[in-house]
Amino acid sequence: MRIKRIVGGNLESNGYIIFQKTGGNCFVIDPGYNADKFVKQIKELKLKLKGILLTHHHYDHTGAVERLSELKECPVYMHWGDLDMYKSKVDITMEHGMKIDLDGEELIVLHTPGHTEGSVCIYSEKSRLVFTGDTIFNIDLGRTDLKDGSDYKMSNSIREIIDKWENDISLYPGHGDSCNMKFVRKYNQEFLDIVG
Repeated sequence: MRIKRIVGGNLESNGYIIFQKTGGNCFVIDPGYNADKFVKQIKELKLKLKGILLTHHHYDHTGAVERLSELKECPVYMHWGDLDMYKSKVDITMEHGMKIDLDGEELIVLHTPGHTEGSVCIYSEKSRLVFTGDTIFNIDLGRTDLKDGSDYKMSNSIREIIDKWENDISLYPGHGDSCNMKFVRKYNQEFLDIVG
């Protein structure tokens, strides 16, 4: 898998374009700001946008969705748990275990509530990577003090899903730099406090 990261907005949110090759299909993950930057990259790489995958409903990850989906005429994906909080159009409702094809590479939706009720991570076994949204970052975890956040559900997501990822799995979070689980297990104190 090839990955183009686009950082935007006051909160420096990460959006990603993921694809296999120039001229192929792609998905955009979490376009929070500046739809035109995504459109420019997609055009330069001669890609066909198959859809927009949202890890959760917060504006800094969804702000450019409406314009981008209109410009590129593609569906928007979001987990059903965030639909009540997200007031814009969703075309395809994601659920845990759902599989999405990217030119032969399988993306698996993992429901990881805690930051929001419908937070998801998007996992590729083939590429050994996960797009984690605001569930987990390199040195901390996502906030749980917002309206539909939950300490309990975050702890459960960490123990039941994320702690099972092997050390070589790379994380591409919604803010900050990527890392792998080996790094997380050494430096992410909030993660360590939960898993013991």
